[in-house]
Amino acid sequence: MLSRRESGNVGPILTIRAVRATGVEVPMTYPLGTSAAKITTAALVLLDLETDEGVTGRAYLFCFARDLVPVMLRMVETAAAAIVGEKIAPVNLWDKLARRFKLIGVTGIVRMALSAIDVAAWDAVAIAVGQPLARLLGASLRPMPAYNSCGLGLMAPQEVADEAEKLLADGFRAIKLRLGYPTLTADIAALDAVRKRVAADVVVMVDYNQAFTVPQALERGRALDKEGIYWLEEPIRHDDYAGNARLVRELTSPVQIGENFNLITSMQQALDAGAADYVMPDLDRIGGVTGFMQAAALAAARGIEMSSHLFPEVSAHLLAATPTAHWLEYMDWASPILAEPLKIVDGHARVAERPGNGLMWNPDAVARYRIG
Repeated sequence: MLSRRESGNVGPILTIRAVRATGVEVPMTYPLGTSAAKITTAALVLLDLETDEGVTGRAYLFCFARDLVPVMLRMVETAAAAIVGEKIAPVNLWDKLARRFKLIGVTGIVRMALSAIDVAAWDAVAIAVGQPLARLLGASLRPMPAYNSCGLGLMAPQEVADEAEKLLADGFRAIKLRLGYPTLTADIAALDAVRKRVAADVVVMVDYNQAFTVPQALERGRALDKEGIYWLEEPIRHDDYAGNARLVRELTSPVQIGENFNLITSMQQALDAGAADYVMPDLDRIGGVTGFMQAAALAAARGIEMSSHLFPEVSAHLLAATPTAHWLEYMDWASPILAEPLKIVDGHARVAERPGNGLMWNPDAVARYRIG
């Protein structure tokens, strides 16, 4: 049986009155060019979970493309209709919604919508008891080491190096470089240009965004083994656990996967297969706060370091409660519509001493970037 804290059923009893969803499209400070696509704007869906008691919990979704925002808005609306009038106990709400959508499957946009509702529900609970989310989860508000994951896409080497310098503002000591150029020579040229421009102690992660077959990944990975990269992220298809396990065995550079784990079951399958040196679950794919904390428990049980993917404002709270917390992935995509963006001090994320998960909208900015 779940304890009151594990179910999120702590403090005042809250009743869901409505779940409001708003689509926005926010320009990115640094365009994100990957081996799969170039993204210049952040298409987001903002959630406000309103209660009869006057407490509002918040969350947001990253939709990848503007055209997907109406689809996600409709999915959130459909899911919300099933829980209006329900008492807020996040784990119980998740179970109810999972049963509601089991015939279509809790994956894709269904999973994302349910995850965002879960995040907003936990936020409402934390606000109701007057605690930051991290403290509600039994953790302290400790600074979390962060790497800057804005930009650094596929560009000419000197352009990448210029951008890397800019991303080290605010005291960042770690950055992530997207590779996957047409040739290995081009990959190495971009990495070398960055290395020559930044200090020797700056940590450089590399992300291939699932660009290669296993043989191709082995070729590039062996070359990168000589370059001192911190990790090699998603070089092949994310769900090819046998292939990723081979990379783990044959490469020196640590293999990082996890942003595409579909709930805790996928993460368990990957770890059982030995498919990763590190993991980095995504808040909206792993199952919101509820799923992230399940992932944190699994990572701790397996003794594997766990980072976050996207959603740095909420993830900073969750990593504080993660026994094997590693790195917070930072991007500023939601900052333009937030009343108080996440602060980075000396390369560490510092969450505010206020109740909830830290998300508060800037109404003027939301109106400016609203879709529809």
